[in-house]
Amino acid sequence: MSEIEKTNTENSIKNNPKIMRAWALYDWANSVYSLVITSTIFPIYYAILTTAYEKKEYVAESKQWIDVAIPHMIKLFGKEFHPDTVYGYSLTLSFIIVVLLSPILSSLADTIGNKKSFLQFFCYLGATSCMGLAMFTGMGTVWLGLLFSVTASVGFWGSLVFYNSFLPDIATPDKQDALSAKGYVYGYIGSVILVVICLVLIQVCAETPKQAAIYTRVSFLLTGAWWFGFSQYTFKHLPQFGQVKEQLPKDLVLLNYKNIFKSHAEQGGFFEVLKDNISFYIDIIKQSFKELFKVGNHLFGDRNLKYFLSSFFFYSVGMQTIFLMATLFGKREINMAQEKLIMTLLLIQIEAIIGALFFSWLSKKIGNKNVISITVAMWIGACLAAYYLNKENPNVEYQFYGIAGVIGLVMGGLQAMSRSTYSKLLPTDSMDNTTYFSFYDVLEKLAIILGTLIFSTLIEYFNNMRFSALSMTIFFAIGLILIRFLKVKNNTR
Repeated sequence: MSEIEKTNTENSIKNNPKIMRAWALYDWANSVYSLVITSTIFPIYYAILTTAYEKKEYVAESKQWIDVAIPHMIKLFGKEFHPDTVYGYSLTLSFIIVVLLSPILSSLADTIGNKKSFLQFFCYLGATSCMGLAMFTGMGTVWLGLLFSVTASVGFWGSLVFYNSFLPDIATPDKQDALSAKGYVYGYIGSVILVVICLVLIQVCAETPKQAAIYTRVSFLLTGAWWFGFSQYTFKHLPQFGQVKEQLPKDLVLLNYKNIFKSHAEQGGFFEVLKDNISFYIDIIKQSFKELFKVGNHLFGDRNLKYFLSSFFFYSVGMQTIFLMATLFGKREINMAQEKLIMTLLLIQIEAIIGALFFSWLSKKIGNKNVISITVAMWIGACLAAYYLNKENPNVEYQFYGIAGVIGLVMGGLQAMSRSTYSKLLPTDSMDNTTYFSFYDVLEKLAIILGTLIFSTLIEYFNNMRFSALSMTIFFAIGLILIRFLKVKNNTR
């Protein structure tokens, strides 16, 4: 292909309305995983199925009898664990896999032109895993539920590596912000629509608890089908990019299963190609982590970035962990009804958008550093309030709603301000911003690994989540102290 032909092809791809719409629609397709599987229906379903029975306890203060859930214990490595502990550890495992894969996948996305094939692979892994959760029917199949939960997480986060890398390929810089926001809006609307459909099935169509469990499993099937089905429009219109270099063992490296069954005679046979593939992937792994450490050393060499990233890591431990475990907290600690929990989480989603807009406005008045400090301080207050929640208090549900309201507001604000502050602190030369944000994402996932590990271990030790929530205040406090060392000018003060 001549240089003129290449230029004409790129021009036809850049800012093409159909291609940009196809890209944004993948957010509509995959965001249902985040809301249905990560945040709402699956954690509640898991809590219900891992509950052995409920016993009645009399509360003298309110003169009422309350239901207290007694969980099944899960045997692991010859020892019995609280089911919430095992769930937390499974989340930890999924993010360890993601952290190990992310740098490698990023390198592959840059090295190999067939990004769409990788995007499809992880999309299908995630979608089929969501449908596989329907096989989780009780304690006898709990390991299937946990397994598919892990693989769905890997599929979701793995696909995002390639999905995000398409943005500069299909849109010029002046269009990228609007297109990225469009994808976010698509994802938010799509996920809320599916959760409402699932909620109607579970709460309205189901007449008995047994039917509710069946419709819940149908919800997992719908989630996978939604993700798989709507992504087809993306795959149909999203073009391939890049040229595979001649020295690469391209017959196998493109993850095209049809190539595996070829004779490979031109390249020395199957085993010769396989050997080249293994060598290629080893080089990619070495180079990807070498680049990751190089970027980290470069960023932490800057005083402001050192304090910001350190602060970001510590408060992300608390923020992300609490968001992932909030549903189980509401179910286990105060035994909230399923429909109330789901509606609360939907409201948190809406509040997160309001929080992002409000704190973005406030940052223009008092600066990013001060806004981050305020939101982190509010997180500390929310964690302390969660620790003092008492299921025996007749007003405990209203107290939970109040805490959830604060969390929704500050989560949206803190996430938005963190990303924009980081962007403002980045150097304007020497490296691509994509590399910097890849490091930012890995750092966030490492925070989640640490947070879920500590949260789960404390659940096992204290047999409740209140001390786990309290422990997160330590990380928020460290983050708050570190962010105050930031020295910036203008609206990042």
